[in-house]
Amino acid sequence: MPASGFISETTAIIKRSRFITTLARTDDETEARGVIAGVRSAHPGANHYCSAFVLEDGGGRSSRSSDDGEPGGTAGVPMLNALVGADLVNVTAVVARFFGGVKLGAGGLIRAYGGCVADAIKGLPRVSLQSRTIWTLDLPHGEVGRVQEELLRGGGTLMDMIYQDAGVHLVFTFPTDPKGIIARATHGGCIPLPERVEMVDVPI
Repeated sequence: MPASGFISETTAIIKRSRFITTLARTDDETEARGVIAGVRSAHPGANHYCSAFVLEDGGGRSSRSSDDGEPGGTAGVPMLNALVGADLVNVTAVVARFFGGVKLGAGGLIRAYGGCVADAIKGLPRVSLQSRTIWTLDLPHGEVGRVQEELLRGGGTLMDMIYQDAGVHLVFTFPTDPKGIIARATHGGCIPLPERVEMVDVPI
């Protein structure tokens, strides 16, 4: 899936028609519909606002697509195929098309809409949703840089860093038990504490 909060916009000119492709992280259908409405508002005057989204939650995976006035199966379905083919979930794609006066035909439309989404996906920062323990750690100010470097090198993810008078409070995830790596980085002076288990975004 795309990284949390991710949204991108790319533009392609194909036989004088302008295709503006928007990709956004959406975790439910309400967010997906909001992205589609947002594209309509951001690009008034487009002839079509074709869309596709794939969502996954505890109840399974769902998907929708819309040709928005283009010939049936020439826009939304190839867009959806591009998302599914890239093994993406919780993502919405919207293509606003400004007609340039040259008809593309069914085959041309399929290639244009599917290709625009496929090209936009190439630059997409991705994450996977994994079950991870959330750890907390209180550090003296002078230890923060070294510990942060070790956590990131080992595949950890910093979720919060709170600066206080006495030191810094870190909230982070780590692929394994981080006690050993923290002990080495702080010469045994600091011990992380497990707080809870959550499903979190882990960069791919």
